Amino acid sequence: MSDYSLKEMMKKPERLAPGHRMCAGCGATIAVRAVLRGLHEGDHAVIGNATGCLEVSSYMYPYTAWEDSYIHNAFENAGATLSGVETAYKALKKRGRIPADVNYKFITFGGDGGTYDIGFQSLSGAMERGHDLVYVCYDNGAYMNTGIQRSSATPMYADTTTTPVGKKSDGKLQGRKDLASIIADHNVAYVAQTTLTGNFVDIHRKSEKAIYTEGASFLNVMAPCPRGWRYDTADIMKICRLAVETCYWPLFEVDHGTWILNYEPKKKLPIEDFLREQGRFKHLFAPGKEDLIAQFQAEVDRRWENLKYKCAVNGKETGDLP
Repeated sequence: MSDYSLKEMMKKPERLAPGHRMCAGCGATIAVRAVLRGLHEGDHAVIGNATGCLEVSSYMYPYTAWEDSYIHNAFENAGATLSGVETAYKALKKRGRIPADVNYKFITFGGDGGTYDIGFQSLSGAMERGHDLVYVCYDNGAYMNTGIQRSSATPMYADTTTTPVGKKSDGKLQGRKDLASIIADHNVAYVAQTTLTGNFVDIHRKSEKAIYTEGASFLNVMAPCPRGWRYDTADIMKICRLAVETCYWPLFEVDHGTWILNYEPKKKLPIEDFLREQGRFKHLFAPGKEDLIAQFQAEVDRRWENLKYKCAVNGKETGDLP
């Protein structure tokens, strides 16, 4: 693995050009740019992209913001498409149709709708077969492109258009699916969970590791959405930091079966610090709703303790968040 400084990483040519139509304060394009900085200069990439906000805003035929080869996939088949491309590449290289010194990497992006839900079968198959590719989920916690409907990545009690808050409803009743752990149970080469925190060292390091680890890799990146989460666009980094400090979104990786906890807060913050910054949870701070926040906290605590147990028994704990 390279030992890049932040300055060196930021000097790399952008592989997602400006001029796309994503919203101000959107986490998806920040996540994509950070992940693609993991590519070594001189290496080529084939990018897949499931239908969603990222696709419709970055690729308006005949215009594209992508500097690498790009394939728009249907909602449900990003994993299958890149599996086929990766297999074809290996066959062509074996036959000498692609020069031995030309290196391609295969990276596909999908939102949580196209990853946790509609595209899960395709993703699971690609991971189980062990294709040498990276699947990146930019997790913004709902079907944002089609009007902010709930997905299985939506946290409990979130207000969405299909789980609206009202006199008889407190939003989504179910907790968020733990997809990174589910993919880790596929026994793939590398799985990591990260977000847009600090000086980006965590996401840069994990992206490069995922891209250059042989075999199937999966990155789950929390990428806040200003419209769906209802926050001031300037607060995106604050929200990501609070997600980590409250342990709602722990930073961890699973490297060939070894669970690694990358960061444990010195003082774990209460979950309401994370919820308070988002309009989709405004109703939880009304009088008489204290039990709902307590339930949310209990679920965060349960998952956090379970993760720490996995890392203690099957791996290790490392370092502090930069």
